[in-house]
Amino acid sequence: MKIKLENVRLAFPTLFEAKTVNGEGKPAFSASFLIAPDDPQVKAIEQAIEQVAKDKWGAKAEAILKQMRAQDKVCLHDGDLKSNYDGFPGNLYVSARSATRPLVINKDKSPLTEQDGKPYAGCYVNASIELWPQDNNYGKRVNASLRGVQFLRDGDAFAGGAPADESEFDDITDGAAATDLV
Repeated sequence: MKIKLENVRLAFPTLFEAKTVNGEGKPAFSASFLIAPDDPQVKAIEQAIEQVAKDKWGAKAEAILKQMRAQDKVCLHDGDLKSNYDGFPGNLYVSARSATRPLVINKDKSPLTEQDGKPYAGCYVNASIELWPQDNNYGKRVNASLRGVQFLRDGDAFAGGAPADESEFDDITDGAAATDLV
């Protein structure tokens, strides 16, 4: 089930080059999206998780979902569990990953590259995810696939965030301020 998250804060973006987590598993693209607990989108995410579970497990869905939530095995998590990271305490977060590179675009829908310096950890984005049920030898979960990220607006960068902006520098062409350097 596809969901669009709007005006959420980006954390741990791995959007341009697939990476492994702690050197384990297959490389993947991933991101976490921080969202306030009182944001109306939380209810929509919860309903989507419940629908995906019902579609997969039918009458057993409620019991299975209760157990998965108790074991933190759904894509919507309590940010307090990662309270040592900027932005997480007091929020919820959706974790999403994909084996294929997600679409990464700017406000005007133009493509972004890693060299553009955005999106970055701490900025605000819109995101497209798809919820899906997992039921295999690794267990039962409701996961989210990362489909795309659209840069929305700047935010306070988390550690190692955005590069410098040109407004942080003076114009020093044709000796305008070059004499100050001598």
